[in-house]
Amino acid sequence: MAVAFTFPGQGSQAVGMGKDLAEAFPEARAVFDEVDEALGEKLTSTMWDGPEEKLTLTANAQPALMAVSLAAIRVLEARGLDLESKVAYVAGHSLGEYSALAAAGAFSIGDAARLLRIRGNAMQAAVPAGKGAMAAIIGLEQADVEAVCAEASEADGGCQIANDNGGGQLVISGEKGAVDRACALATAKGAKRAILLPVSAPFHSSLMAPAADAMADALSKVTINSPVVPVIANVAVAPVTDPAEIASLLVKQVTGQVRWRETVEWFAANGVTTLYEIGAGKVLTGLARRIDKTVTGVAVNGPQDIEAALSALNG
Repeated sequence: MAVAFTFPGQGSQAVGMGKDLAEAFPEARAVFDEVDEALGEKLTSTMWDGPEEKLTLTANAQPALMAVSLAAIRVLEARGLDLESKVAYVAGHSLGEYSALAAAGAFSIGDAARLLRIRGNAMQAAVPAGKGAMAAIIGLEQADVEAVCAEASEADGGCQIANDNGGGQLVISGEKGAVDRACALATAKGAKRAILLPVSAPFHSSLMAPAADAMADALSKVTINSPVVPVIANVAVAPVTDPAEIASLLVKQVTGQVRWRETVEWFAANGVTTLYEIGAGKVLTGLARRIDKTVTGVAVNGPQDIEAALSALNG
């Protein structure tokens, strides 16, 4: 009857997120102040007042989502939650892996904010605007999507599976021509839908190699502690606690696949019965429901969720 904490990725951001936590809890306010100070700007103004297009920028959305997650964690801890004894594992979707690591004490909040700002800028700068694309393929098996990507890559540059989100949804990423061709091939193979996504760069593809280099450099300059709770890494789907391995996997994650379906299945196979999604939105809670019915997903993102989670975790 184990519990795991999961942390959302890009796409879960919304103007106003975290403001209710900051107004209700001084511990949450302190986290947002710490992130603003680390970045040398009022990211919280963008988070709470918008505009939405500014918050959605990769370099803003990534540290902002981490800030909301860590604000919730600090509130839970201030009210008696001991992460080490109550939570078996942590994991995060893409940038959420940084939130998971910070929650488990591997990074300071300030370092996590700075790393995610570097990551967001580097991912944005890796590929000229319009050269890359991402698309969601709904209703095809992974092997079929891999075959479609391989065929599309023969003529139109490269594309690959970026996210396996479960529930029959696979996201592909790469050069625009290859992604367009892969969408057409997937539809011909019987995909229910093949939808281009409104993203600013082809994340989790080989085109992100310059961003991976930037993260290798950035990670070499920060202190990484052993997390108090094992982190299930996106690209390995295995628990890691060694700081050097954590850094290596975070670099690989920039160009590698976010294996979220396998992560949830790993949790279920290793005794986890409840996944608490800590931070903005309910995306991961919805995915958990589609991936494995034996795992219960619980979203924790507002003051009312905090009280309910504490009651369940400390009960």
